[in-house]
Amino acid sequence: MAIAPAAASAAYQAIQKIGNNAPVTSSVSIDGDQSAAPNFSQFLSGAMKEAVGTLKGGEQMAAKGAAGQADIVNVVNAVNQAELTLDTVVAVRDKVIAAYQSIMQMPI
Repeated sequence: MAIAPAAASAAYQAIQKIGNNAPVTSSVSIDGDQSAAPNFSQFLSGAMKEAVGTLKGGEQMAAKGAAGQADIVNVVNAVNQAELTLDTVVAVRDKVIAAYQSIMQMPI
């Protein structure tokens, strides 16, 4: 399966953007010290909300383009960004499923 270099680059940039927007919450360590630590469930939730927002934005721009209310360049960019976001989400899902299957095949 060949992956276009531009698509791979855009996917890596999208992942980096999601990682930079990760919320930071306060947590208590074993020593009782308060430190800033990322919460994985909040990170994952935020990333999925951002992905859904990108997909909805692409859909809205496509509808505006079909109605003749938007510039074609903006429509193509929004749809391309939505497509790359969907590809990234599918790739992450596939990796999670593969990891789960690998864990399930481990001998006890």
